Amino acid sequence: MINYIQLFKSIPPEIATMIIAMLPIAELRVSIPVALGGYKLSTISALFWSILGNSISAIIILRYIGSVSDWMSRKSGVMKKFFDWLFLRTRHKLNDKYIKYGSIALTIFVAIPLPMTGAWTGSLAAFLLGIPPRKAFWLVFAGIIIAGIIVTIATKFGMFGFGLIGRYNY
Repeated sequence: MINYIQLFKSIPPEIATMIIAMLPIAELRVSIPVALGGYKLSTISALFWSILGNSISAIIILRYIGSVSDWMSRKSGVMKKFFDWLFLRTRHKLNDKYIKYGSIALTIFVAIPLPMTGAWTGSLAAFLLGIPPRKAFWLVFAGIIIAGIIVTIATKFGMFGFGLIGRYNY
């Protein structure tokens, strides 16, 4: 398991929280518990910096995924196979839901704080489904906010449930 507090010990906790939220797989699911429990940030600060970091990663992905994947696929057969696999898998996983539920499916997908969901996968899915980047950002952003609230509540409840409520600054 990665010790994010140790990894980012030389930078301010707010910036570390933002960076953790930008990382694939970690995203809000890790940044908020680390911010609240490890860095002892306030709830509002943990939520703000996590949403900001996760949103920045969504913007970068939505802006550059097409050109980066095209360039890498042209340069490497291995990367072409990887992107073909990844794009096919993501399309297969989300296309039926998107057709059935429309744009709200993307927001819900991003909002569910489970592995292989979140801003990274949601942004990739938006690209694969052909959702215009501006529209995709707002759908992903809504999901980020919902996920942030869910993770914050779950973290606070978990800290309360384990008797850690008095140990941290909320």
